[in-house]
Amino acid sequence: MKLHWIQRPGLAGLMAVVIAACNNDKGLQPQAHDANVYQQINHRMMAEMDKMTDTNDPDHDFSMMMRMHHQGAIDMSNEELKSGDNQAMKAMAQQVINAQTAEIAQFAQFLQSHKAVPIPAGPTYNAEEMESMMKMMRAQDVRILTGNSDVDYAQLLIDHHQSALEMAMSELKYGDDAQIRQMATKIIEDQKKEIGMLQDWLKANKNY
Repeated sequence: MKLHWIQRPGLAGLMAVVIAACNNDKGLQPQAHDANVYQQINHRMMAEMDKMTDTNDPDHDFSMMMRMHHQGAIDMSNEELKSGDNQAMKAMAQQVINAQTAEIAQFAQFLQSHKAVPIPAGPTYNAEEMESMMKMMRAQDVRILTGNSDVDYAQLLIDHHQSALEMAMSELKYGDDAQIRQMATKIIEDQKKEIGMLQDWLKANKNY
């Protein structure tokens, strides 16, 4: 799936204004996005996705994409377990690892036995998937990251989960395999719940 990375000329100016404003608060020291370990993980994930060749079979392409997407979340969660301090965030990280490792195995099993069959709506499906990933990138680009593992993990995982939600919703629109549709439904339910938990944690720990 070619994500076609785009340049956003106004973004640098926007971030300069945001960082300048934040530097007035001595308690917050913004970190360059490319220096942030979680953003580095997401960049690697996006590079892997960019190598993917679409089959225009929604069930097949969703399964291939979600294996890489889930691995990105697992890598982020392993980093949180290593670098984080907050027990609630570390528990969330372990929950993500457990659930998404199991789902990767299910997707791999499906792909091993499934022959991709293109459908006319396949390119439309893949365009929606690409837009979901581009939205995640745009959302993460304007996050204020500080190098605090717990806060950065929570913020970026929200965006990561939101893109998975949207991809799963596209699968339900275009896919027809019962197993993969069931997995998409579970991803929507689980990650909506986790997004709410992450948002509640960030609100309660805004001065963390």
